[in-house]
This record gives sequence, structure tokens and C-alpha cells, in this order.
Amino acid sequence: MDDKKITLTILGSGGGVAKSILAILDKSFQNVDDPIHSFISSCNLHLVDRTQKKMKYYEQFIPHLRHTVTLHQINLNDLKKFRQYLIDSKTTIVIDVSWADTVEMLHCCNELGVQYINTALENTMVDEEEELEGFTLMERYRIFEENRGRFTNMKAIIGSGMNPGVVQWMVFEMLKQTPDEKPLGCYIVEHDNTFYSDPSLGQKKTIYTTWSPECFLDEAILNYPMFMKQHRSLFFYNAVYELEFKVSLGNKQFYGCLMPHEEVITLGKAFDMEIGFIYRVNDHTTDLIHANLSNIDDLWDWNHKVLDPLDAELDGEDLVGVLLVYKDRERFMYNVMNNKSIFSEYKTNATYFQVACGVYGALSALLLDDIPNGVYFVDELLLQTDTGYGKYLSYYMKDFVTGENNNSDGLLLDRIKKQ
Repeated sequence: MDDKKITLTILGSGGGVAKSILAILDKSFQNVDDPIHSFISSCNLHLVDRTQKKMKYYEQFIPHLRHTVTLHQINLNDLKKFRQYLIDSKTTIVIDVSWADTVEMLHCCNELGVQYINTALENTMVDEEEELEGFTLMERYRIFEENRGRFTNMKAIIGSGMNPGVVQWMVFEMLKQTPDEKPLGCYIVEHDNTFYSDPSLGQKKTIYTTWSPECFLDEAILNYPMFMKQHRSLFFYNAVYELEFKVSLGNKQFYGCLMPHEEVITLGKAFDMEIGFIYRVNDHTTDLIHANLSNIDDLWDWNHKVLDPLDAELDGEDLVGVLLVYKDRERFMYNVMNNKSIFSEYKTNATYFQVACGVYGALSALLLDDIPNGVYFVDELLLQTDTGYGKYLSYYMKDFVTGENNNSDGLLLDRIKKQ
């Protein structure tokens, strides 16, 4: 993008991902060596939310960018109003971390040539169809694929957070290191043991996660466990938490659940490997779900709480990475972030900051790289364009750990924890 004067719009600005993005943009504004400093130092920043917060809330994350901000309260279901907003604000790039319908947002942006970034596929109508229960992610993906070819008047990067997003780049980095070896399996792995420093703050019948509990439950109890093999989606017809799968990353080991995720689908389309996402959250929430498998739907009616360090001090960390499986060994790469250190600098939790690094990578790619018009998942961006996405996201996401296991736990069926 040649013109350094940009107007950024963040949809869902009151949420946890947005505040982490804002904290990074504030650092970018201050640091002349930041890859996109020249853009951020002169940008206009518009924050859009359905129930907008006061400026005082945002000032703690953007003390240096406050003067660039305009607040808006818009219901994104009102597409006519949203289109007019894009025109009036002269928005050049939308960063969408709301629950707005992905296809509808893309359609509005495409009409006006506005660039677009989001972190996940969203379609709330799918969630309301009972007959789709168990397969809501696959239906969101199907609808997206049916429509994406229409969006040729824009550049869009879909699913650029931590996972999906950064993890696809990790997979490509690992594959480049041994180009002559084809893995049998590739697993996106995450162990998030974040919880309150004072465990007594944990309440009964409360689901605690470091990101949207409703979106977590969509993966954890509404959908069936899913993986890809031979470019096809396959399912276990079990509750997600009925099955646990072993993960070893050197001296780190855990058992996690197999959950449907966007990057599993897109990587499974690109590569002929067994691909899945294995995820473990804090023990409090894990134990609650295990104890209530016989009445799993009741969890929707429980209290849902994001673990926010602004509410109470958090312990723990979020480890996210990839595990490549070969016949007699495994190779891995991961990033791990500690909640206390992230909060001390960015006033957010580790999980949201990891997501924001992926968004920052996508924003930098749109601003700095010569990307043809079109809609890209991150793996497609890496395969089809000459992008510096990995270099950009690594500017704030440091300390990637790589290693090798000198044996293998095998593919998914071999990894199931014996009851």
C-alpha cells in the first residue's frame, strides 16, 4: 500500500482480542523500527461495537493513540448502516474481531474495495439450526467457500489469529526444514493452563476460558471431534471430552481433546496428512466438563467467564504449536506466553495477545506486501503470494521453541488415552 495515510476500523472493539490488537498498535506508534510504524503513526482509528464502551476503557491500551480514535456504536446486522459507515469513515482496512457474519462483512467491503482481516469464520444463523448440531464449523466453511469467489475487488486474509493463523505459518516453517520428508500426521496442539492466582476465586458451575466461553463451548460440546485425512473431513461420533489424545513436546506432555478448527480444514485441503487440533484448557473447566458429560447441554446455561487479568491476577501460560509425526520420530515447534509477563506490558492475557500477533501479521502483510486481490486463508497466503507474514508476526511474538522426539506416539487412534 503506497499511501501511508490509512483509516483502520476494528469491529468488536470492546472485546478481548481488540484490546490486545490496540495494545500492539500503540507500541507500533511509539517504535520507529516497527515494520508498519509509518502507517500507524498517521492513521485514523475507528472503533465499532454493538454496545460501545467509553473512551476511558480504551485509554489504558492506547495511551499514545487516543487522539486518533473515533468511537461508533453500530449493530452489524444492519448492513445498510454498515455500508454507509464505511463510506463516511473512508475506511481502508477492516479488522473484524466481532461475531458479525463473515460473508456479509466481506460483501460490504468488496463493494467498496475495502481490505479485510478476521480471526475466524462467523455465521450465527448456522448456530441456530438444530439439524446442523455437531457440524456447525463445516457448515460455516461450506457457506464461505460457496461465496468467496465473488470477492475480487478487495484483499482479505481470513482466520489470522493464533490458531487459525500463526500455526499455519509454523507448519510451513517446519516443512521447509526437511523438504524431502513427508510427515504422516500434523497436529495443532495447545495447552492453556491459565487460571486465577487465587484458585478460590473459581466458582462452581462456571466455565472459565481465556477467550470467548461461548465460542469455546461451540467447539467443546456442540461439535463432534473432527480431523482431516486424505483431504477429507472425518468425525468421531463421541462427545469431544469423551476422548483425550496424548501430546509430547520434549519434556512437556499433556492429554487434550480433539476439536474442529478452521486451520485443520484448510491444512487438510492443502496437504495429504492426518491433521487435527488437540486442545487442553485449565483443569477447573476440564474437570467440570468431564464430570457433566451425562448432562452436557446444561453447560450452556451455566455462568461463563473470561479469565481477564484486569479482574484478578492470573497464573499460568498458553502454549500453542504444531507437532509433525513421522514413522519413528516427531518434530515440533511452539510458542508459549506467560500471563503475568504479558499483562505487565500489554494489560491483557496471553491467549488474546497471541491472537493479536497473528492479526498484526496479517495487517502488516496487507500494508507492506504486493498481494493480488482475493480472499486468503493464511496457508493460502503463504502458498500463493510472496508475503513476509512470518517475519511480521514474529516482531511481537518471540521465543519459538523447536525440538524433536526420538520416538513417536503414532497417529490419532494410537494417542487415545485409555480409560
